[in-house]
Amino acid sequence: MKKPELLVTPTSVDDILPLAEAGADAFVVGEQNFGLRLAGEFKREDVKTAIELAHSRGKKVYVAMNAIFHNEKVGLLADYISFLNEAGADAIIFGDPAVLMAARETAPGIKLHWNTETTATNWYTCNYWGRKGAKRAVLAREINMDAIIEIKEQAEVEIEVQVHGMTAMFQSKRSLLGNYFEYQGKAMEVENRAKNKNMFLHDKERDNKYPIFQDNNGTHIMSPNDICIIDELQEMVDAGVDSFKIDGILKSPEYIVPVTELYRKAIDLASENPEQYEEEKDSLLEEAESIQPGNRPLDTGFFFKETVY
Repeated sequence: MKKPELLVTPTSVDDILPLAEAGADAFVVGEQNFGLRLAGEFKREDVKTAIELAHSRGKKVYVAMNAIFHNEKVGLLADYISFLNEAGADAIIFGDPAVLMAARETAPGIKLHWNTETTATNWYTCNYWGRKGAKRAVLAREINMDAIIEIKEQAEVEIEVQVHGMTAMFQSKRSLLGNYFEYQGKAMEVENRAKNKNMFLHDKERDNKYPIFQDNNGTHIMSPNDICIIDELQEMVDAGVDSFKIDGILKSPEYIVPVTELYRKAIDLASENPEQYEEEKDSLLEEAESIQPGNRPLDTGFFFKETVY
C-alpha cells in the first residue's frame, strides 16, 4: 500500500530540520507577495535555504504562488518562477491560471499543484486542471469524507487533503481592520503577522473566537476550531489519498513538531498495520487533545459535517 505524504507548514527555516526529524515528508513555504495564508514568511534566501535543508534529508519543498493576482503582479510571476526552478523547488502551488501560463513559458518542467482553496469539490474539475498541467489537486476543506473518496477514485492527478489545523472562513483583498483603525485615527501595523496573531472576532452568543489577521493579501478570518482527523485516516489511506497536510498557520513550532510526530505515527500505522492503528487511534486523539491550546477545540470539520460555519 502506498503511504501518504505528510505535508507540513514551517514557520521559519529553523523549523525544517526539526520537522523532518519529526517525520514530515514535505513542506509548504513562500512569501505573502505570492502565497496565501502562510505559516511563516520565506523570502528568496529563506526559500533557497529551506530547499537545501529539506533536500539534505530527502524531503520536498513546495512553494506557494496561490495568491489572487492583479495586473500589477502578473509581470513578477515569470521572474519568481525562474528563481524557484533554479533553486530546485519540487512544485509550485497555484490557483490563478496566470501562474500556470507563466510556468509553461519560464519553467515547463516544474511540477504544479492546483489549489484554489474552495473550488476543488469534484473530480471532473481536478482532472480538468490535470489536463492543463497540474500534477496534484488540493481539495476544498468544505467537502465530506465520501466526496473525498469518490474524487480520489476518479482523479487523474494526486489528491491532497488537510487533516489538521485551522481553515479560512473568509478573505477580503481589502485591509478591513487596517482601514477601520485608520478611520478611527489609530495606527495599526499589518505587515508583521507576529503582532496580529492574537486578534480575534468574538461571537459572544456561541462563545467562539475567530482568529483574524492581515497581510499583503488582505484580511483573513479563520475558523474557531482546528480540524483533527488523526483517528479517521484509515479510509483515506485505503483509498490512496496522496498527501495529508498539517496547516500550522498561527501556530508555534512547539506545537507543530509534536503534532507532526503524532501524525507520522498514525500514518505509518494506518499504512502498515491497520489493526494496530484501530487499537491506538483513540490514544492518538487523546495525545493530540493534550497539546491543543485551550481556546482551540478540535473537531472533524466538514469530514462528517460536524462543523457548520
